[in-house]
Amino acid sequence: MNDSFGAGGNFNASQVGSAPQEAKSEGMCPVLVRQLDLSADGNFQMWGMSFGMVTLVAIVREVETSSTKITYTLEDFTGRIDAHYWLEEGASLNTPDVMEGSYARVYGTVRTTGGKKTLMIFKLHAVNDPNEVNTHILEVLTARYKAEEYSRNGGSAPIGDGSGFTDFSLNKDSGGEGSDTASRLGLSGKHAAVFNAIHADASEEGIDRDRLEKKFSHISKSELGQILDYMVNEGHIYTSIDTDHFLATEV
Repeated sequence: MNDSFGAGGNFNASQVGSAPQEAKSEGMCPVLVRQLDLSADGNFQMWGMSFGMVTLVAIVREVETSSTKITYTLEDFTGRIDAHYWLEEGASLNTPDVMEGSYARVYGTVRTTGGKKTLMIFKLHAVNDPNEVNTHILEVLTARYKAEEYSRNGGSAPIGDGSGFTDFSLNKDSGGEGSDTASRLGLSGKHAAVFNAIHADASEEGIDRDRLEKKFSHISKSELGQILDYMVNEGHIYTSIDTDHFLATEV
């Protein structure tokens, strides 16, 4: 591998470090390819914590397009992995704008097919700022040490801002650009956390109130309602198919 992230290729396999007790799968974890290769089947786990999604920054080595999906071969300094972006009918014109030989950030879920790890792409975009590549490596290291600390404290040490998200990124972004947008909108704390959950939802109808109540069970229904009403009135979010489904104004 001639291209690299500017970091050594020695990755300690023990960093995956999953404990026997599996936690609830939620949040997003920044990872390297080798971590995914070493992970057990199912959701990605680290130090007993289970994550519903992962994010990876890598070079796009190959792009293969079929009628149903686009397969990207991604490489970082620890290995290669295939990532699949499934196409919906009539969506061929809305495919991610990334080229071979360029860096990309991928958000997705881990799958095992024929004993080989792959990624199911939730979102993919080109990386234009080289700082994002190095920042991702720092986020991976931060995730590893925070997860270990959490495990050693018996799962009692809080991670993130208490919003209900497991947030390991240095820019406090649990769903891509969501937190950057929340910060720009002047949102913080619980408001930013709820906005990020709405912003990260990829469905056409948006995330519904019941899912938000379950995700933020530590927030009372009345307070969550006030947060949603505030963001609707400020134009940060809007209702879609009914008054209980929400989409972010800025995507």
